[in-house]
Amino acid sequence: MVEFKIFDLYDISGIKVEDPGLRNVINLEPKLTLKTQGRYFQKFGQTKVNIVERLINRVATAGHRGKKHRIILGRSTGKYTKNLKIVLEAFKIIEQKTKSNPIEVLVRAIEKAAPRDEVTVIEYGGARYPQAVDVSPLRRVNLALRWIVQGASDKAFNKKKTIAEGLAEEIILASQENGESYAIKKKKESEAQADSAR
Repeated sequence: MVEFKIFDLYDISGIKVEDPGLRNVINLEPKLTLKTQGRYFQKFGQTKVNIVERLINRVATAGHRGKKHRIILGRSTGKYTKNLKIVLEAFKIIEQKTKSNPIEVLVRAIEKAAPRDEVTVIEYGGARYPQAVDVSPLRRVNLALRWIVQGASDKAFNKKKTIAEGLAEEIILASQENGESYAIKKKKESEAQADSAR
């Protein structure tokens, strides 16, 4: 039986998720076209969506921070094909720079950028105080993807770089656990806050 490659370019059969906590939530099922069209809108439905498609969907909201949608990027819109081209271009740049499978580099980046602890606010007796909590596997992947895309948009916003170049650079830096990566900075910040709130 012929194994599908993603976009008929990248083979994902040999890629293994090394982080045991993320094994069940990073989907590496081979598909020719990555477009589920909201088919898995249910509890834990995100685990059925290929990780590359989740990255493409995330690029659509690159400039959004929290509840403020103040940064509107001209290049990344809600148009799926446009976002797909950005990610494909980024993958080509990653392949040229690292000489390895870009999807494997992406998986390593997500594993390195996924935070293990974060802070929540607990109200007790009228007083509110921070409490450190473990992050669920699905949220770890969601946060890592969000930070990678936000870091890419920061690298490209009002700069000479394109969003694809910014995305490629951010994924490579995160996979090497480089301190210059926005996603790694945010992860360290989140875990430092959790340590002080124990």
